[in-house]
Amino acid sequence: MIKDLLSETIRSLSGNKARSGLTILGIVIGIASVIAMIAVGQGAKSSIETSIEAIGSNLIIVTPGFQRGTAVSQGRGSAQTLTLEDANIIKSQLQAAKAVAPEVTRRYQVNAKGKNTNTQVIGTVQDYLAARNVKMDIGSFFNEQQIRSSAKVAILGSSTRDDLFGANANPLGQTVRIKNVDFDVIGVTQAKGGTGFANPDDAIYVPLTAAQHFLSGDNFVTTISIAAQDQSSMAAVQEQINNILLEQHKISDPLLADFNIINQNDIIATASNITDTFTILLSSIAGISLLVGGIGIMNMMLTTVTERTREIGLRKAVGIRKIYINLQFLSEAVLLTFFGGAIGIFVGWLASLAISNFSNLPTQVSLFAIFLAFGVSAAVGIIFGFYPARRAANLSPIVALRYE
Repeated sequence: MIKDLLSETIRSLSGNKARSGLTILGIVIGIASVIAMIAVGQGAKSSIETSIEAIGSNLIIVTPGFQRGTAVSQGRGSAQTLTLEDANIIKSQLQAAKAVAPEVTRRYQVNAKGKNTNTQVIGTVQDYLAARNVKMDIGSFFNEQQIRSSAKVAILGSSTRDDLFGANANPLGQTVRIKNVDFDVIGVTQAKGGTGFANPDDAIYVPLTAAQHFLSGDNFVTTISIAAQDQSSMAAVQEQINNILLEQHKISDPLLADFNIINQNDIIATASNITDTFTILLSSIAGISLLVGGIGIMNMMLTTVTERTREIGLRKAVGIRKIYINLQFLSEAVLLTFFGGAIGIFVGWLASLAISNFSNLPTQVSLFAIFLAFGVSAAVGIIFGFYPARRAANLSPIVALRYE
């Protein structure tokens, strides 16, 4: 029965190739749009997660909290409540910490050899390399002696090196001027990739003490980065850091803490939620074209039922059962959407490649998106083919045979 049903369906659809092709065009466009939009969303999610993971492994970040005690709230991160002493106490009391790196980060206009750029200058310590997964390309990072002596030495990020000295140049021994203070370049970091305001490649690293003495002019730090030993211990380490700082700052109520702690998993989870919402939004918009395609399928099937009314009447007159006629028209609708879905997946995959190549926007076509597209196309066929099939099955054989 299934073999006969399939052969009749193919014969019926191939009898009018132009109309069948135009009908599935809506499904092709709809499925291709969904595949491409999901690919864009998943590509963006993967890119963001990679960028966040590139800033460090098992990373916990402590930043200043609210500026309290004034009439007007200054917002989170504005307080100057973290010091080098806080970082030292965390390092001495926290056994599960692999690295503790306080830092002072501000943006400055930097000059070198007649060129200038606006970049973030990070004053930090040696543990920054382990905490933020920074690796040297050429030269070396500053040592403990240079930190203690507030040495005016600098390590350039790869993008900053390219901006100031040219692509892949060797700037060792050269000088960069930051806030009218000359720093000797002693190294360049490996490119990590990333974009945006906090791009790790668009940075200059100087000793923390030099940044405090010559640039910021105060003793506060803007961030303390802590690398936990492994991912499973991050929650426990975060809790210990919270307790240490509450005791250090003599704060009894945790709700009044003058600092914020966030770990890398929280950042990734937040970013994933945002990109997932973005993907659903794009897919929903693309799904509208699927709805239009489904309506096209229904119109085409209704026209087919009308054209084949006498054939239906004849079949019913010779004893063909109602369910068989129902299945015949329903299978035609499902087969149309199935072909449309298969072609749409291929077109969507090509579209995602084109987006990636021409706009540098990362895309990722997953098996989930492909199975989802097949499922949706089959569902569209069943939903929009049900009414025409039911109408054909319910035709009276006498009325159908008299139809002109």
